[in-house]
Amino acid sequence: MPLVHAGVAGQITHLSGTLSAKRADGSSKLLSVKSEILEGDTLSTETETYARIKFSDGAEVVMRPVSQLKIESYSYNASKPESDNVLINMFKGGLRAVTGLVGKRNREKVTFQTETATIGIRGTHFGALLCQNDCGGVPTTGGKPPPNGLHVDVTNGSIAMTNKAGTVQLNAGQFGFVANSNSVPTQVPPQQGIQVTMPSSIAQNKGEGKGIGKGADAECKI
Repeated sequence: MPLVHAGVAGQITHLSGTLSAKRADGSSKLLSVKSEILEGDTLSTETETYARIKFSDGAEVVMRPVSQLKIESYSYNASKPESDNVLINMFKGGLRAVTGLVGKRNREKVTFQTETATIGIRGTHFGALLCQNDCGGVPTTGGKPPPNGLHVDVTNGSIAMTNKAGTVQLNAGQFGFVANSNSVPTQVPPQQGIQVTMPSSIAQNKGEGKGIGKGADAECKI
C-alpha cells in the first residue's frame, strides 16, 4: 500500500509560465503540466504565471502570478472520511478555489490560512487576494490600488473569514475584507469589492469540472 502514504496531494493541469515547488525535504524543482503536488510543497508562481492544480478529492485551485502557497496537509481517502484534513497556507498573491469531496462531506476540515485571517469553507467557489504593497496592477472602481489586507469574493456557497478580532460569514455574491490580524473581518459593498479573475485559458476546464474564473464577465488576460 505504498501509494496511499506517498503524500501526493494533486497534479498540475494548466500552466502558463514558471512554477516552482520547494519540497518538505528542502529540495526544489520546476513543475510542468502533469507534475505531482505533494503534501508539504511550497508553490511559487513567477510574473505572468497562472497555475491550476487539481487535488485528489477533485478540488481545484488556480494561483495568480507572483503568488506563494504551501500545502500544509492534504489528507483524503474515499473510504475514510474521518481522516480528511486540508490546510493550505497562502503567504502572498491570490487564488481562486473550488472545494472538492472533502469540502462536501467534512467542510470543517478544509481551511485556507493567511497571516491576516483564516478562511473556512461551506462547500464553495471563492477568490482570495492578499495585498502587501504589491497589488498595483489590480483594477478597482476608484482607480487606486486595493488597500493592503485580505480581499475575498464568493461565487458559490459561503465562507467564514476569521481572526482573533472576529468572524464574518460571506455568501454567494458577497465580498469581504480584513486589513490585518488585529482588524475585524467585514463584508464590503459590491462596488468596493475585489474580484479575483483568471485568464479564460486557465479558468475554463474543457474536460471535467467547473470553470474557476469570473464566468461570462471580462477576465484578466495573460
